Amino acid sequence: MHNPGNATQDPAQDRFADGAQYIAGRLTKGTSGRTHTVVDPATGEDVLTYALAGSDDVDAAVAAARAAFPGWAGATPGERSDALHRFAAVLAERAEDFARAESLQCGKPLKLTREFDVPGTVDNAAFFAGAARHLQGQSAGEYSGDHTSYVRREPIGVVGSIAPWNYPLQMAAWKILPAIAAGNTIVLKPAEITPLTSLMFAQAATEAGIPDGVINIVSGTGREAGEHLVAHPDVAMTSFTGSTAVGKRVAEVATATVKRLHLELGGKAPFLVFDDADLDAAVHGAVAGALINTGQDCTAATRAYVQRPLYEAFVEKTAALMDTVRVGDPFAPGTDLGPLVSHVQRDRVAAFVDRARSYARVLTGGEVPQDDLKDGAYYRPTLIADAAQDSEVVQSEIFGPVLVVLPFDTDDEGIRLANDTPYGLAASAWSRDVYRANRATREIKAGCVWVNDHIPIISEMPHGGYKASGFGKDMSAYSFEEYTQVKHVMFDNTAVAAKDWHRTVFGDR
Repeated sequence: MHNPGNATQDPAQDRFADGAQYIAGRLTKGTSGRTHTVVDPATGEDVLTYALAGSDDVDAAVAAARAAFPGWAGATPGERSDALHRFAAVLAERAEDFARAESLQCGKPLKLTREFDVPGTVDNAAFFAGAARHLQGQSAGEYSGDHTSYVRREPIGVVGSIAPWNYPLQMAAWKILPAIAAGNTIVLKPAEITPLTSLMFAQAATEAGIPDGVINIVSGTGREAGEHLVAHPDVAMTSFTGSTAVGKRVAEVATATVKRLHLELGGKAPFLVFDDADLDAAVHGAVAGALINTGQDCTAATRAYVQRPLYEAFVEKTAALMDTVRVGDPFAPGTDLGPLVSHVQRDRVAAFVDRARSYARVLTGGEVPQDDLKDGAYYRPTLIADAAQDSEVVQSEIFGPVLVVLPFDTDDEGIRLANDTPYGLAASAWSRDVYRANRATREIKAGCVWVNDHIPIISEMPHGGYKASGFGKDMSAYSFEEYTQVKHVMFDNTAVAAKDWHRTVFGDR
């Protein structure tokens, strides 16, 4: 029986009775005239019905962020750092509350949100609390005669961010924390189907003493609230995580006002297994890497290329291990895999697999459970073998618990196939040979290449893609710098250089 318990300490309808927009430090109701219902994907039951944000709400949130910017940007790095340390402490205190709310709205197993999503978010807050004290410029010395130069790093202004539904809490953290650590203020639009933890995140920031207006949340659709936020003339930077198709539209809209742009887009991560790899380790890594978050992860292992001597054994062992994965209630202790985020997403995944039956082998899974899980958005872990490289399941993002396995013969062929999609977000290479593995890390075109592992991320290291997977980095000091702009300052040390320069250009006058 599905039992979320204290999913949000108090029911979402009570917690967000004052509205699902968080502007200038308080909850308000959306003004679009339309509503949206958050649905528990494990049961199909309604969790929260709220008024969607309209353009007026976006305008109010941007105005609040703009008003808060001078004070927050003018705070010392130490003051911002102290506030973020307090924020991290509040998040840690509320860890169980966040874990249950994230599981409720997304269908993630509670053990995943407890052990991964929430601790990762707390760690991000602690990391950027430290990073806030390192907004350093650089002295360039006297490179131009009697002048001294230095470089300042300054905040950009109001940041407008759009986050996806697969990791609502972590994506809120990845967008908000580096931006505000650098002195910016922000308006975040979460996915309308998963707004709960983003709102809770902003409330926790207020409780920690971060000033009103520094963090604002508008819960609305991409077509209305999202486009208006990206197009807004008072938004100086747009950060977007989502599909490549929508990312192209975001870039098009942002271009009109020449905004700074950060895009973390789709992925189709290759999982490259050479014939000297530890077969059992690779099989376990493939199942974990493919099924994390029910496969709704842009870095998930989706294309396993296995050198031919190991191919049949890999396929057999992977299918057997997938069959042991326990699909069920996210709040049940033994659950390994929860539902997809919605019935719409489940049906989309099922359609990919159904079409693949005409050109590939579906070895396990490939079905909607017909038992006591039938009311939820569940789909069984699925292994597909022998699809062609140019087929839909190899080239397109499925975003579900589906792994496709293909053979290769030579190392050259394996690396070529790994690179043969438009995407370049993440990849992994499996080999006992350090030279072979190192070649793969050099030649695979992706923003992250793991060796003998797949999926771990840490706050200190950057996350972001190549090619159609976008540009810019989340997490790490690289992310922090993305939310700053560089200013060159030059001093005339002699008080006569300007006169000399005038004389050089215009002669004696």
